Amino acid sequence: MRSTRLFMESSELVLHKRALKLMGNRFEITVVNDNKELAEARIDDAVAEIRRIEKLLTTFSEDSDTARVNRNAGIMPVAVAPEVVQLIKRSIRLSGLTQGAFDITYGSVDKRLWNFDPNMTALPDKQTARQMVRLINYRNIILDEAENTVFLREKGMRIGFGGIGKGYAAEMAKKVLQEQGISSGIVNASGDLTTWGLQPDGKPWTVGIANPDATHQLFSSLDISDMAVATSGNYEKYVMIDGKKYSHTIDPATGLPVTGIKSVTIICGNAEIADAMATPVMIMGIRVGLDLINQISGMACVIIDDQNKIFTSKNIRLK
Repeated sequence: MRSTRLFMESSELVLHKRALKLMGNRFEITVVNDNKELAEARIDDAVAEIRRIEKLLTTFSEDSDTARVNRNAGIMPVAVAPEVVQLIKRSIRLSGLTQGAFDITYGSVDKRLWNFDPNMTALPDKQTARQMVRLINYRNIILDEAENTVFLREKGMRIGFGGIGKGYAAEMAKKVLQEQGISSGIVNASGDLTTWGLQPDGKPWTVGIANPDATHQLFSSLDISDMAVATSGNYEKYVMIDGKKYSHTIDPATGLPVTGIKSVTIICGNAEIADAMATPVMIMGIRVGLDLINQISGMACVIIDDQNKIFTSKNIRLK
């Protein structure tokens, strides 16, 4: 994810912006304020919040909540931060909504078989692929909200927040900025972005959707305020096998890469939800994916298929 790009018109007022690497991704935080020192301090607060969340969710630290839950899969429940329990609860709800196309237990997939680097020259056979995804099952996550514990029923299960964590962090950083009096800005988590307020000239923020075949070129754009956008595409990480492109997005039902769609962009009121919904629509396919989005109030979708044909949900207007 992620190719959503931001374009801002010039204005007499100053935009304060900072880009840095957080959660293994490029974050860019933009605030509108007439005081540079104050704006930089508020950006510091947002960065501190994202780093706090990263410590909870990362799989690269043995003492993170995520790592401790995974280490005790099939053994015992693990006490975690209440917000982690609630994030998992929302993830489970999204899994039900997408019929399992979104599932945070994808972490059990063996990355030795799905490394998506030049050494990968063949797909695993279908039986091996199905065996790989045997442990992917959100129904085997047991939450105890009273005790704030998480238990994975099967040994070898692993959870990961790669499909929702950046969007969650962006929303939490936005919340911190708003609570500190920043009335307008953007938190862009490697293309999963959330906006609020207006540009200094009073216009909405302009968000560009990148061309899947040339990510530095615009495919389309739309004006938004108090909305979030996330894009999932097959052009960031993939392999070519026998002349066919295979995305790093794995269908949890089959264990095989999805094909047929170049990119999915979700627009809604919350970056966490936009982040979580983009990949499932790729997995579900154009017809089923659009049907789902059309049933969700306040959500819109743009899909580009392998033939560069554009499909949109009913409630969207592109520029």
